[in-house]
Amino acid sequence: MEKSLLSIIGNTPLVQLSKLFANDRGITVFAKLELLNPGGSAKDRSAARIIQKALEDGLIGPGSVIIESSSGNMAISLAAICSYLGMRFISVIDPKTTQQNIRIMRTYGADIELVTETDPATGEFLPARLNRVQQLIERTPNSFWPNQYANENNYMSHYEGTMHEVIEELGHVDYIVGGVSTCGTMLGCAKYARDHKLSTKVVAVDAEGSVIFGGANSKRRFPGLGTGIIPPFGQTKFMDLAVKVADRDMVAGCRLLVAKESLLAGPSSGAVIHALKSIEHQLPDGSVCVVILHDRGERYMDTVYSDEWVDQQFK
Repeated sequence: MEKSLLSIIGNTPLVQLSKLFANDRGITVFAKLELLNPGGSAKDRSAARIIQKALEDGLIGPGSVIIESSSGNMAISLAAICSYLGMRFISVIDPKTTQQNIRIMRTYGADIELVTETDPATGEFLPARLNRVQQLIERTPNSFWPNQYANENNYMSHYEGTMHEVIEELGHVDYIVGGVSTCGTMLGCAKYARDHKLSTKVVAVDAEGSVIFGGANSKRRFPGLGTGIIPPFGQTKFMDLAVKVADRDMVAGCRLLVAKESLLAGPSSGAVIHALKSIEHQLPDGSVCVVILHDRGERYMDTVYSDEWVDQQFK
């Protein structure tokens, strides 16, 4: 089999976080290193499956234009895959998208479409971005919208990939913990556990200020975790436990992870670490846990890992 960009997506390693979660209760914690996907995040899985299925179904082909709304990682994954396949990619972003992510997208050859005004009805950028996607689709010949928010190939990439790999390697897992935005990753894990009659409990981690699990919509500093509107995959309760994490605690979780385990990861990973720490006292002795480390930390050197930025934001 030819080794290509697409063929090496997935099969990410598991490492035990024995320094960060040292305890005398027999609880073991493993990290699924999704940040080691070639595009730097778990979104490589969903982007690859969505594009491959669209190719198989004849929805796209040579010369197609892929148009998607993304705050960062999905856009980077699509930009890389479209570049490899010789397709044009247009990323619809908003002002909260980091300059580093924009630079990465452009390096892969993506075109950037910036939405500067929020949706009047909700005050959120996401509906405004999706509206712009529809406008672009209507006026762009041979275009395709992956629709990461409702395309079943999003969660199926984690059903057949992420969760399958975890269970295949560990055999038994008591808790799997990961962040939510489109909810594709954790919905896929939850469906796998249910369909295979596993006792694994799914812990979904969201940002404070997100509405996925209810509550008031408010400021969120980091892209890729939480949303201002409930996504289609989040309409039904698929998790066993939901934990909300404040932005400041995401930063603390990230810095703890790199200090203890030398793993440089993004804010959703910091949120997951903080969430598991916060419920660790509730876990039965001997529990086997898996945390999903979603993306690389190099993309957040100007925010999460900048002392000046953190001091300015949380003073």
